Amino acid sequence: MPVFKSTYDFPAGEVLLFNKELNWTSFDVVNKVRYNLCRMLRIKKLKVGHAGTLDPLATGLIVLCTGKATKRIEEIQQTEKEYVATLKLGATTPSFDLETEEDSTSNIGHINRKLVEEAIQQFVGETDQVPPVFSAVKIKGKRAFDYARKGEEVELQSKKIVIHTIELEECELPHIRIRVNCGKGTYIRALARDIGEALRCGAYLTSLERTRIGSYSIDDAFTVDGFLENINLGESK
Repeated sequence: MPVFKSTYDFPAGEVLLFNKELNWTSFDVVNKVRYNLCRMLRIKKLKVGHAGTLDPLATGLIVLCTGKATKRIEEIQQTEKEYVATLKLGATTPSFDLETEEDSTSNIGHINRKLVEEAIQQFVGETDQVPPVFSAVKIKGKRAFDYARKGEEVELQSKKIVIHTIELEECELPHIRIRVNCGKGTYIRALARDIGEALRCGAYLTSLERTRIGSYSIDDAFTVDGFLENINLGESK
């Protein structure tokens, strides 16, 4: 359970844990928290940054740093992340998730739990991963998703990533649920694509929750509204 401190010193620096809601961007969380803290503190500016982006269609842990604690952002970003992801097998989408409609389907009659377990273990360790076209990777000064949403083709270079473990938690075809522990820069949407290709049936992400960043856990995270309500209550006392 999240613990609300009786005293915070936001300019001196705080590390705050939030459970990001569906359809919020990471910057939505930063902007709402920063705006309300500035209003509460009656100051014009306060440094607030996040230690790792989550897609709008993902939920879960996002770490915010305020004030002088923003110096820790890079350190936190380098730590191991844990995600719980649900994939649909036998279909693909251009964005590798629910942002876009299915553009292909295939038979999954040959798929069983053993094949899935064998396929996901291929991605454990250091590997090359091509980021999704619908991503914030920069190409010639623009985000890749800017090109993708206009229907323009772009070629993304593969990057070295590290996946420490992948565990198959549920296999109720056509859906599977996996728990992934990985290093910085891993795209779980791209992993979904690659698992689908390994199984020769296609796959895409239907839900994603980040549950851990380093030693920080989703169990200790506030909702944004819950945190701000507590802050406002403290201010009124």
